[in-house]
Amino acid sequence: MKYILAICTLVIFGACKAQPGVSIPTNSDENTLLWEISGKGLTKPSYLFGTFHLMCREDIHFSKNLTTALAEVSEVYFEMDLDDPSNTLGAFLFMNMKDGKTLKSLYTTEEYERLERYFKDSLKMNLSMFQKMKPNFLDAFLFPKMMPCKNMSGVEQEIMQLAQKDKKEIKGFETIAFQASVFDSIPYEEQAKELLTTIDSINIYGKYFDSMLNVYKTQQLSAIEPLFNNPKINMSEGSMDLLLDKRNKNWVAQLKKILPGSNIFMAVGAGHLVGENGLISLLKKEGYTLRPLLNK
Repeated sequence: MKYILAICTLVIFGACKAQPGVSIPTNSDENTLLWEISGKGLTKPSYLFGTFHLMCREDIHFSKNLTTALAEVSEVYFEMDLDDPSNTLGAFLFMNMKDGKTLKSLYTTEEYERLERYFKDSLKMNLSMFQKMKPNFLDAFLFPKMMPCKNMSGVEQEIMQLAQKDKKEIKGFETIAFQASVFDSIPYEEQAKELLTTIDSINIYGKYFDSMLNVYKTQQLSAIEPLFNNPKINMSEGSMDLLLDKRNKNWVAQLKKILPGSNIFMAVGAGHLVGENGLISLLKKEGYTLRPLLNK
């Protein structure tokens, strides 16, 4: 590190340039999930990759260029440090609503009976077990019903296994406590309404989920933002701001401190990459160069 710092003192003479590394081909357009971050005096490139939180395991494939990029970095960042047991165990502590709220208190008798019936008949679960759980967290039980397989995994989990095999240090931008606080910021009544709407229109949401999955698998980055803005998904502008925009800005603030000292591979939900307040746009505004990489 001291030699790199010594070399980079030459920046005052305009002589400090990024050190050469592997050359990963540029994608023909911006429809790719894998991006290189360089410029702004960085000595080595870092990489940004968009993930999908839950898929059929057999549908998760990584390109040679992705594994090459992963091999070149010193650290791997996820939304949360996934190999920290405290985050996994802590999730159970933060799933519940505050102030003694219960699901029954958020619905009319008729609405609650519809919800209870769906959990019993379609999910084979007793809703009374989840009385205190934040409604948005209950969405996790619905996704498997929309998928054509039983063997599921997250893209992040598969990347983490590769990183652990190469003994990469794994870190996260957020703690489980922070992620839980995001859902506390969305009114529970609003979450409850969204959950019931999803259940009442499960076939529509199933088709929407299939569209999202297809867009992801074919790396149609330009089609992701319109999907989020689809009125059929019933997500409010306030929820979008809390779940995407504000978190993106917080991550970029952290990256401004991380990137000068370490080249990293960051893997976060693909929805965080796109739009005016997406990571690609925000990093460009900070003066970084974002290059779309071939990821076939």
